[in-house]
Amino acid sequence: MTTGSVSPKLASLAWPLVVGNLLQTFYNLADMFWVGRVGTAAVAAVSLMFPTSWLFVSLAMGLTAGSVALVSQHIGAGDDRAADNVVAQTTLLTVIVGIALSSVGYAFRHPLLTLVGAEGAVYVQALQYIEVLFFSIPFTFLFFVFRAVLRGAGDTRTAMWLMVLSAGLNVVLDPILILGFGPIDGMGTQGAAVATLIARVFAAIVGVYVLLRGNWGIQLRPEDLTPDWPVLKRLISIGYPATIDGAARSFAAVAMAALVARFGPVPTAAYGVGVRLMSVSWTISGAVGQATATGVGQNLGAKSPDRAAEVTWKATVGTLGILFAAGGLMVAFPGIAMRVFTNDPAVVEEGISFLRIIGPFLSFFGGLMVIQGGFRGAGDTRVAMALSFLSRWVLRIPVALLLAYGWTLQFGPIALSGMTWGVGGLWWAWSISALGSFVVGVLWFSLGHWRQGVLEEEQRQATAD
Repeated sequence: MTTGSVSPKLASLAWPLVVGNLLQTFYNLADMFWVGRVGTAAVAAVSLMFPTSWLFVSLAMGLTAGSVALVSQHIGAGDDRAADNVVAQTTLLTVIVGIALSSVGYAFRHPLLTLVGAEGAVYVQALQYIEVLFFSIPFTFLFFVFRAVLRGAGDTRTAMWLMVLSAGLNVVLDPILILGFGPIDGMGTQGAAVATLIARVFAAIVGVYVLLRGNWGIQLRPEDLTPDWPVLKRLISIGYPATIDGAARSFAAVAMAALVARFGPVPTAAYGVGVRLMSVSWTISGAVGQATATGVGQNLGAKSPDRAAEVTWKATVGTLGILFAAGGLMVAFPGIAMRVFTNDPAVVEEGISFLRIIGPFLSFFGGLMVIQGGFRGAGDTRVAMALSFLSRWVLRIPVALLLAYGWTLQFGPIALSGMTWGVGGLWWAWSISALGSFVVGVLWFSLGHWRQGVLEEEQRQATAD
């Protein structure tokens, strides 16, 4: 990513990430498709648990944010051995954290379900789903290490092929375990979680094997698996804002799901399907943002900040164009999209309303993710975190309370009187927050404070010492 025309190299780096992320989304869509054959309560249960499961995925992404920045900048600077050490330290850190989170989540699963508003049959099926999913967390974290370090080195295709195999395994197992086949009894929502667990264990084992082989530009060296405290400190320093960012995003998703749940199972089911349809666009913009992070990191390591900026702006414009077209399809054909996952007329009707409000603003969700990728590649994860807080906790949640529940918000001498738009107010809160946070993100990146990369900062600190 440090030489030649930016756009073709960015596309070459991004398309395997897009495919990999789409396959990750295919996991979720396949779960929802087959769970939808069980009943509305099962759909609502998985919908409520989706933000919670995404919380742990976001934490894994946060933990590996430091490795992307460090590996990419070491590769750009030509120091491959230092990059290998970062791989080992990232693996050590994420495995320890993954096991700890899995244990804590399982211990507090009952209060968690009560917190998000699960009741009756939805509570029972959500519990069956989340209990199994907690066991998959350490393996999920290992796979994210694999993806992150290869991405930092500029190899996105190897992870894509592993995702193809893992997603294919999940898709085959879903109908068998959810609905039953031959001597295997259907397990409902629990079957969806078991299929996910098996697929993630497979991906983690193969990913570790690939890293140990070291034939793909980066290597996991067993002798490096002892704590290297300066590197661990740097990983935590860069990664903790991204981890907080991931947690804040996921807790905001849990909070929104809880706000929707207060309107009943029909809006909850419609919301779950709608968010999964939106997640297709997030996989595209998330992949482009990941490619942007690699491009920015490698160019800052090679001391080419202007080229790093060019990578970010071209990635942002391309993403806006693609997602504007996708949003147009959502607005034009919302009923067709909803009926793929549910035949309940009430759920379809509410889902149509959701997609028509969200669709015109879909591109701004993606544009912000690309801008955040630019900041993460520079190692400036605190700004990316601040933009996530702005989008969700400063704009989305307060606006949701204002428009859907009629709350009055007080800002010093200024009071905003609430509306009572009902569940539609929640859908508008998504759209308003997307536009506002994107504008702020563009202006913030334009200031250029990110141009000093992590390695340059380390060198300046070493000189000062």
